[in-house]
Amino acid sequence: MSGIVGILHQDQSPVESRTLKCLTESLGFRGPDGQETWMDGPLGFGHSLLKTTEESEKERQPFSLDGVTWIVADARLDARSDLIALLQDQSRSRLDGAPDVELILRAYHAWGEACVEQLLGDFAFGIWDGMRRRLFCGRDHMGVKPFYYAHLGPLVIFSNTLECIRRHPAVSDRLNDLAIADFLLLQVNQDPASTSFADIQRLPPAHTVTWSGDGKQVSRYWTMPIDAPLFLRRTEDYLERFRELLRAVVGDRLRTNEAGVFMSGGLDSTTLTAGAASVLRKRYPTAHKLSAFTMSDPEDPTERECAGLVADALGIPIRFFDWGDRSIDRSWELSPLPAPEPVVHPWELVATRNYYRQAGLCSRVFLHGEGPDHALRFEWQPYVSHLLAQGRYARVLRDVSVTLACNRRLAFPARDMAAGRKMGETQQSRPSVFPEWVNPNLESRFSLRHRWEVHWQASPAAASPHPIRPEAYASLQVPLWQAMFERHDAGWTGTHVEVRHPLMDLRMLQFLLAVPPLPWCHAKYLLRRAMRGILPKPVLRRGKAGVPGATMIQRVIRSGLPPLEPKPELSAYVDTHRFPKDVSADDWLLGCDLRARSLNNWLKYVERR
Repeated sequence: MSGIVGILHQDQSPVESRTLKCLTESLGFRGPDGQETWMDGPLGFGHSLLKTTEESEKERQPFSLDGVTWIVADARLDARSDLIALLQDQSRSRLDGAPDVELILRAYHAWGEACVEQLLGDFAFGIWDGMRRRLFCGRDHMGVKPFYYAHLGPLVIFSNTLECIRRHPAVSDRLNDLAIADFLLLQVNQDPASTSFADIQRLPPAHTVTWSGDGKQVSRYWTMPIDAPLFLRRTEDYLERFRELLRAVVGDRLRTNEAGVFMSGGLDSTTLTAGAASVLRKRYPTAHKLSAFTMSDPEDPTERECAGLVADALGIPIRFFDWGDRSIDRSWELSPLPAPEPVVHPWELVATRNYYRQAGLCSRVFLHGEGPDHALRFEWQPYVSHLLAQGRYARVLRDVSVTLACNRRLAFPARDMAAGRKMGETQQSRPSVFPEWVNPNLESRFSLRHRWEVHWQASPAAASPHPIRPEAYASLQVPLWQAMFERHDAGWTGTHVEVRHPLMDLRMLQFLLAVPPLPWCHAKYLLRRAMRGILPKPVLRRGKAGVPGATMIQRVIRSGLPPLEPKPELSAYVDTHRFPKDVSADDWLLGCDLRARSLNNWLKYVERR
């Protein structure tokens, strides 16, 4: 989670050391373990170091092997032994203890821009090839690590921190109106290549960008593979494959003896916690520390109960944080709330940052359990249709019978067949009418009403290329993933806590998308069976829970909403004369109204910055 920044003057004018130093110093909250800069005429790199692995103890950046090609990176590589084996075919060096940034640079020396095809993990980096006078940058497959850049005439600035780029005097505060409209109407910017600021772009996940004498080139280097169903001989083979993968993906992210887990009482995060406890005990038998952090809500008391049972069963400490009414900042509209971009739930921002500050006192590394809800989405109809088209009637009969026997109830309950629900939606989040307070000029410029209708009417499965798991496959491509990863990043939390997502590992996702939906995806039977005897029975039997989004919004209403006092800049997006004075009875419209209020608050912060 180190901070990185780079500046390139394509007109060959020298980088100002004071500007580079200022931008690097702004990254201090990301890395307290050292800051360094390096310049070579028109190019400058800055780095703020956070040590989170054993190898990073001897890491120094910016880094070079030959004094000609330099790298600055925020990176954590997985499957290091596989990459090292490939690299040692090219070199006699022993690389087992090399920091990740060195492995990336060696990969670049070996394969050039194709090096990203050999990397696995979470990374954002910039490489200056002094021989070719070329700046080459890359971002990881799923977009866990942020990467922002501004390209203004001959000036190029990149960083993993949006606010760092905004500090450069050449970068304006001009807003990206379409991104703001998407926030108001669709909760999140739908363009993975843009930000809320007109001058600042994102490098999308699984992309590289190169600046050279030939200009700027952006390329995609990976797409999620589509595999045929994985048919193994024995039931135990699926369980052992999952357990083996769990050990691998957790082990790659725990190259330290101290870590935390954001653990609910649900199946995904408790499975992750069990895997982490096992890895740490095996790797550090006498000196390891694993802690669980749990958000506890009075509306769902079983969350606290189940999380406590898991902590007791695994023998790890757990801390509970009240996430009910006490998590709501009643004065959130009264003063500017600092955030890189508009916030969907601004009333929780203070509590969330306090939560992360407390986490930072425990460990620099935390694990998060998102992933199986989407990758194991239950889709039996495309699967059965696929088998019937192949004439595999015996397989259909077998899988249906096994599913019925495993679950001891009807195999296809309505709650498991909710078609087309997108990540982040609740049952109340589908709109009934278009908000009438949207600025008419803004609506006309971007055809927002049509954009809104297309978004909500489109079925994720309809455009999915996956013939058997269309919804699961599509659910892993939506823009909300990038937003979710960024909101766990230090650029949002303000603390040097690096959040890692083992269950979003490409190896794990590819396996989960390939297991037959019957029986393994029904109620996430794969996890329930694999964790039998490890997790307490109440957790294994628990269904999908959580406090509805409508309940959380009602809490905000109960905390009180003062009359809207609009900033003049808000009128570019909201017709304030038509903005409702009363609380809407429609939950979705109410959510839009609250995001308009959130935007108004954020505009105060932008102005003050």
